[in-house]
Amino acid sequence: MTEIVAATPPDDSLPDDFDPFEHLQTVYIPQHNAVVKRFFSDLPDDWKPNIATARSSLRTACTMLDNDNQLMMNLRHHLVFDLLGYGKSDLIIYHGAKDGLTSSVVGHPKVTLYFSQDEQSITPGEPRIDAEISFRLMTETQATFTPGNALTIAEKVKLHFVTGNEGVVFTKGKNIYLYKDETHGYRLQIYGNSKSDIVDIIQRCLEIQDLTYDENKLTISTPEKNSDTTTSVQLSYGKERRKKRFRPIQNVRFRYCFVEVPGYDNHVFLVDTTYRHKALVKIT
Repeated sequence: MTEIVAATPPDDSLPDDFDPFEHLQTVYIPQHNAVVKRFFSDLPDDWKPNIATARSSLRTACTMLDNDNQLMMNLRHHLVFDLLGYGKSDLIIYHGAKDGLTSSVVGHPKVTLYFSQDEQSITPGEPRIDAEISFRLMTETQATFTPGNALTIAEKVKLHFVTGNEGVVFTKGKNIYLYKDETHGYRLQIYGNSKSDIVDIIQRCLEIQDLTYDENKLTISTPEKNSDTTTSVQLSYGKERRKKRFRPIQNVRFRYCFVEVPGYDNHVFLVDTTYRHKALVKIT
């Protein structure tokens, strides 16, 4: 009869010299640095810490070291997840109801370009100003649109909206510029400060589909009220809160572009100057 020897159960107690912080570092640092490597995937696989370029300098600052104390670990974590925005990766904010689409565009992929204010220009106490511009690909459907088609659109977005590795800029303002070319999927509504500035942005949007700008399709609405530069406060829900500014004048920069394909749950990021999303075309 074969003798059965039970395996010795693992010791379920901590060793006498156990150091909680040292153990936390041992577990946390490799996980954090793996996230950093993914965030900076545009850098080569054999990258070594250096500050020769802006991207390398950022990655060096984000990378945790074994001899980091708690303060350093916290600062590096805050830089990656909060300031650089990794914690908000792939989060898309929807403005308005998703079912508010007319039947004429149902089934056609939707291209969205996102713009936002530069960090250094944000007024203390005021929210960041941003903008979205979107249009439909009326020559495509969810059945015909392929990854190859998406790559072609991505390359055109990069060509027309990225200059010197940075997104192009336009100035938001109180005027509303409506450009309607429904046959080609354009129902643009852009808040701007000058016609020439907004026409340039409209032309860039049209060039993504190799279309020509038509002055007759543009309508401009100019309100009598002036834009707000700052806001007053009001009592709301037991606390003083700032009132929303009326169409402030501010530069916004192109950040990223994605396409929504009906029937496909994920957004397909075409171009991303923030490096927060995995885009089809890289910014180098």
